[in-house]
Amino acid sequence: MLVRSVYAKKLKNSRGEETIEVIVKTEKGVVNASAPFGKSRGIHEANAFVENVEHDVRIINALDVRVLDIKHRLDIIYVEKKLRGKIGANSMLALQLALLKALAKKQGCELWQLFTRRFKPVRMLGNVIGGGMHSSARKPEFQEFLFSPRTRHMGKAVLINKKVYSIARSLLKKYDPRFKGKKNDENAWETTLNNEQVLEIANLVREKVKERYGENVDIGIDIAASTFYDKRSKKYVYENVKLRKQEQINFVARLAKKFSLLYLEDPLHEEDFDGFAILRKKLKKILVVGDDLTVTNTERLKKAIKKKAISGIIVKPNQIGSLIASEEVVELAKRHGIAVIVSHRSGETLETGIADLAIGWHADFVKFGVAGKEREVKLKRLIEIEKKAGV
Repeated sequence: MLVRSVYAKKLKNSRGEETIEVIVKTEKGVVNASAPFGKSRGIHEANAFVENVEHDVRIINALDVRVLDIKHRLDIIYVEKKLRGKIGANSMLALQLALLKALAKKQGCELWQLFTRRFKPVRMLGNVIGGGMHSSARKPEFQEFLFSPRTRHMGKAVLINKKVYSIARSLLKKYDPRFKGKKNDENAWETTLNNEQVLEIANLVREKVKERYGENVDIGIDIAASTFYDKRSKKYVYENVKLRKQEQINFVARLAKKFSLLYLEDPLHEEDFDGFAILRKKLKKILVVGDDLTVTNTERLKKAIKKKAISGIIVKPNQIGSLIASEEVVELAKRHGIAVIVSHRSGETLETGIADLAIGWHADFVKFGVAGKEREVKLKRLIEIEKKAGV
């Protein structure tokens, strides 16, 4: 693949923050890729930029394009080695993704087909009601209340979650006297209800979807426990109570059983591998998922495997800043029977390559949201892939 030019520039994400876009020109045309930006970030995540976005833009724009000529997707490792430490995780991701898009164009295939020729659909996880750091009132404390239609027909799942989203709005309007129809930075509904009250609403939504449309949906939560964990007191700080580790485990386990949850993400703080393991043992049929705990990092995943801490892992390529390392995480998780959930970030762009990665890596779930143009383009890309695969 002959790269004729590469150009990087600043780009605003869905929260108005600066991130990066990379444009690559080859003999087959022009492609572009951009990287998102997370607000709830694990302390072990790679830095998005070395100094700032301007620094990384300058480094990429000064590149000798000959180092970017790749013949196989794994050749991006040479680009990575050349630039390691010189640009940050967001910049490396955007550059690698743009190069792979150009390679797919050169080979006359879809981006996901660089990874596999066998199409395998994924289940949807949609953030419908939000809290924590993503909501203005930081209430409820749990960050995301998720819905997952029980279908692997991706087009159908998107439509079901749209209905879920609408029903949730109606029920929040009925049961939350202060609900104003406001959306948070992931386009999930904001509410002043507490965690358990929101789960009651979620349960009603599930019942109404079954009653009206004959469709089954599961409920999940991203607790993002590190965001309200106080390291000094070693307690989880809720509005009206502070819980010690075992109390937090018991509280989360009770909610999981009461509401028949499918999915629990980051139920304890990001260093508590042992706490995760205790909870996983208590909840054998529920996905206990690491995000801040594992940050798309093979070494932290290995520790989680050794401790038997998780049954699912979030994969966010810009957490580690390497598509090679992200794929290694995916493969390691699969070898140990750990479900793979490929996820967007709260500060998103119109980039759709993450959808191709999810399909190419044969992920079990995607967590791309439900509403908002930055979320919807990813869902539309999944549907497009599904249609082209003839499913």
